[in-house]
Order: sequence, then structure tokens, then C-alpha cells
Amino acid sequence: MFTGIIEEIGIVKEISAGKNTKISIICSKVLDSTNIGDSIAVNGVCLTVTEKMNDGFTADIMPETYNTTTLSIIKKGDRVNLERALSLAGRLGGHIVTGHVDGIGTIVNKVNKANAVIFKITLENQLLKYIAHKGSVAVDGISLTVVEAGTSYFTVSTIPHTLKETTLSFKKIGDKVNVETDILAKYLERLTGFKDTYEILKDHGYLSDFTRE
Repeated sequence: MFTGIIEEIGIVKEISAGKNTKISIICSKVLDSTNIGDSIAVNGVCLTVTEKMNDGFTADIMPETYNTTTLSIIKKGDRVNLERALSLAGRLGGHIVTGHVDGIGTIVNKVNKANAVIFKITLENQLLKYIAHKGSVAVDGISLTVVEAGTSYFTVSTIPHTLKETTLSFKKIGDKVNVETDILAKYLERLTGFKDTYEILKDHGYLSDFTRE
């Protein structure tokens, strides 16, 4: 589990696609206290460290992960957002991020507004139902607040610090990004799929015992 607060920008040293897909990343900060088997989010994708070097780490990439995230299009020399798994003693500075990417979005607009930059990102319609105005969304692993939730897109606002500390400052119109929607919204949908909302609220004491019209 992660928080969406990026700790470091790493550089892809090597990525090999095929039967045994692996990625090696040059970094320093996230290596501290990291051991073989630990999880690190790479552009929002939860990967397991299989080798630790003095200047970085290597992780395996499953075919499903490779085919459904932007890891399939990154190349040697690309910058990536890195975050170690959340410690129970740490602060939840962003929001709950699982590292399981839901889909790939496309940046279609980038506008400066005062000290902020607004990114407009299109996303497949079936995922937009989990994105709400002023809710949270992870874009390439970055915890961001939704400014607008449209029918085919959403927008997020970034402050100078976020741009400086993440790869968003290098993103251009047309670039692809990993998107993870709010896990709470997905669990709520799953829950209400078994019982209707009225019955759930009644069972938990939120409604008095009266007959529904």
C-alpha cells in the first residue's frame, strides 16, 4: 500500500520485454531500508524488488502488468516516479493507493493558472464513475485532487512543489499516464452489488424501521 507522495524520480537503466520482463532503475533515496522482496511503486505500479544494487534496483514485471500499464511504452533513460510502501509508523499524506493501475489515461490539455498547472486527462468511461469532484486519484502514482469530473475526462491541479518533485513537469499533451481510481469507490460498488443501498443503510442503523414507498 502507498500514499501517492512521490519520494524520488528515478531513471530507467534498462527494461527488457519478453518471457522474463524486468526493469532496472537508477535511484538512491528509496534504497534506504529497502530489501529484496519489498514493494516499490514505479509510476504508480506496485513492483517487487528482486535485486538491489548500489545505484538502484531491479524488479520483475508480470505480463498482465506490462500490457495494462505505461510500463509497456517506457524506455531506457525515461524518468519514473518512485515511492516505497507505506510504513505503519508513517503519515498518510496523500490517500490510499494500492499500486494496482486501473487504466491508462491521455493528457489532452495542460494549462497554467496562477501558481498551478491544470492537467486534463481522458480516460475510458467505465472508470470515470469512480472519479468525483474534489475526490482523490493517482496519476502515475501521484496523489492528486480532482478539480473536474467530466463524462470523458477529469482534471487535476498541481502546485509547483508537486511539479518539481515528480515527472509531471516533463509531461506533454498526448503523453500517456497510469491512473488508479479511489479504492473506496470500487469497494462500495462491489458492496452495493449484492444488496441495494436502502437495505445496507438500514442494516447499519442509518435508517429507521419504516416501509419504503
